[in-house]
This record gives sequence, structure tokens and C-alpha cells, in this order.
Amino acid sequence: SPSKLVCLGKSYADHAKEFDGDSVQEPAVFLKSPSAITSCSDVVLYPPGCDKLDYEIELAVVIKEMLKNASPEEAARAISGYTLMCDYSERANQLEHGGQWTKGKSYDSFAPMGPTFISADELGDGAGIPLELRVNGEVRQSGNTDGLIWPVPRLIAYVSRFMTLWPGDVVSTGTPGGVGMGMKPPVYLKPGDVVEWGSPAFGFASQAVVIDDEG
Repeated sequence: SPSKLVCLGKSYADHAKEFDGDSVQEPAVFLKSPSAITSCSDVVLYPPGCDKLDYEIELAVVIKEMLKNASPEEAARAISGYTLMCDYSERANQLEHGGQWTKGKSYDSFAPMGPTFISADELGDGAGIPLELRVNGEVRQSGNTDGLIWPVPRLIAYVSRFMTLWPGDVVSTGTPGGVGMGMKPPVYLKPGDVVEWGSPAFGFASQAVVIDDEG
């Protein structure tokens, strides 16, 4: 159970371009509630009033040592290992209703992780990892962590400037291009859709989008 789930936005140049077209000097940093964390074998809940549910496949980093104001070298040594996360987002709540991104990112089931964990001893610094996401069999995202503007250890060190990272905390490193809001016109997830995401390194997950009738 991580004390926090920290996410990075606009850390891939192609996604930053499709998101708002602005040049990126630093990554965005936001939090998802730990209550959003779920298994990648669970369904994705479609919230009441939702009409802009989106997807983002990401490489997620698990921390093993306390980090504060760390250097990239210190950050690299503090990485326990890696998994994948699909950063589901309700874009209207994220971007159109004031406040911060967190409220569009933290609904139950919006942070599935898996399907496997790979240690840093096996995967190194997280470079060169292919990432793919399909909706109803159609490839929407096909990227690689080599497309990150900043290497993973630099991203972890950057986050540690603003908050202390504790063992078990998760930092999700952002998504490559191909999200629904970046399509012209945007194409969002609907109940009944099936989202498959993963990597040859980690395996693939399959999740159905279902209406949350308990919300």
C-alpha cells in the first residue's frame, strides 16, 4: 500500500504536443488517490455523469528507499522495480471544472497496475521498454520509454524535490502519444469497450469498461 501515487504528465514529446501543443520545460506533477489502485484484471468503472473517459499506458516505478532532494544517481539506486499502470482519466473533471487534475484521475479503478513486477536489477533504468494500448482491438498507443523527454532516474529525482518519497511509493512516468483526447475529433471510452494494454516485457492486461451502478 503506497503512501502516495505520484504521476507525471507531458513527459513524452508526442503526448505533450497532442495534449495542448505547448513546449515543455518541466513535467507536470499530480497525485492520484491510492484508493484508485486496483488489479489489472479488474474492470474499469465508468463514473456517473462521465462522458470523457480516457486511457494512458505508463511505466510505473516502485520506490524502495526514502528519497528527498535526490540526484538522478541516488534516485536510480532507490528504485525497487517497475510495473505498468493505465492512468485512466475523466477529462471533463480533469480539465473543465476548475481545481487540479487529481479529481479527474482518482475515481475507483482508475489506477490498475500489473500484470507483472520486474526488479531494477533485471530492467535497469527503465529505458527501451515498448508500450502498447488497444481499444476493441484497435492500436491506439504504440510507444517506447526511449521517447521520454527525461530519463526515469531524472524524473524520480525531480519528484523528490517537491515531496519525500517513501518505500512502497509509486511514481508513474507518463504516457506516449495516442490518447483519446488527442484524436481529431476526440474519441473517448464507452461502457462495453475493452482496453488491452501492456508490453512484451511485462505481459498484457485486458479490461472491460462497465457502468458503476453503485456510485
